[in-house]
Amino acid sequence: MQIPSIANVLEARKTISPYLNRTPLRFNSRLSRELNADVYVKYENYLPTGAFKVRGGINLLSNLSRDRSHRTVISASTGNHAQSIAYAANLFGIRAVIVMPDKANPLKVEATRSYGAEVVFHGNDFDEAREFAERTATKRGYRYIHSANEPLLISGVGTLALEIFEDLPGADAIISPVGGGSGASGACIVSKAVSPKTWVIGVQSESAPAQYKSWKTGELVSDKMETFAEGLATRVGFELTQKILRECLHDFVLVSDGEIRSSMIRMIEATQTLVEAAGASPLAALYKIRDQLRGKKIALVLSGGNITLEQLRDVLPSRDKKHAVPN
Repeated sequence: MQIPSIANVLEARKTISPYLNRTPLRFNSRLSRELNADVYVKYENYLPTGAFKVRGGINLLSNLSRDRSHRTVISASTGNHAQSIAYAANLFGIRAVIVMPDKANPLKVEATRSYGAEVVFHGNDFDEAREFAERTATKRGYRYIHSANEPLLISGVGTLALEIFEDLPGADAIISPVGGGSGASGACIVSKAVSPKTWVIGVQSESAPAQYKSWKTGELVSDKMETFAEGLATRVGFELTQKILRECLHDFVLVSDGEIRSSMIRMIEATQTLVEAAGASPLAALYKIRDQLRGKKIALVLSGGNITLEQLRDVLPSRDKKHAVPN
């Protein structure tokens, strides 16, 4: 698998621009005061599927649509990648089958179906669903779409970092969630080309640290997957995104699920928009390393806002618990 280049990201922007508007990057005065830094939020929850993944889905499916041999694609996801592939497949007239864990977010399941995809449930977590999708693709001859090891997905989601640098020249840091790692990888590719001094910082839950440990050790690691943050819920490292992260990622931060819950509430209050767990994890990381970034220009990737009412009710009590974020 070839690592995408900045030229691939620029080409991806041409591909997706007829279908997606730019998302806003906004200075947040409340978070900036709290953290003694210039904090900007990239609102990827404004995209049609409510998350950044659709950038990659459109870029990939647009290219596949030119090859008539790919009549059916299959993928696995906890939700946002599922919606991305379903949405893009619907745009380009391709049949999509999405394998989701048995207890997948019902909001994301319903949205995936609404875009015309067939949803198949299998397994307790993302990786069990992924393994089933891979077997099914081989058995039935479908085009399997990995959620991370796809250069066209990475170059597609890299367009969000391109927008950040256009709107915030001289950004000191971009903090991105890491599940499969496509978002952080895309940011690394763009940063290396247009702003090498910018730190790209990944964040993952300490309850699902496989990508973090893979980055630290230089080997693909399998580990526990116990986080509630479905967008961060992988139990293995992935080859292509790890190649990119090892080369370009400045730092990788682990945060607790409690810190993520508290940051969800703070993000909802400060941005006045819905934020899912993965989308709040960059703020949790920023609280953790705030001293390193004092006085800097920081872009937080609000990667998605697909949260159910039940999840929101579950998170609200964390506001008053001892792990609440510092003032």
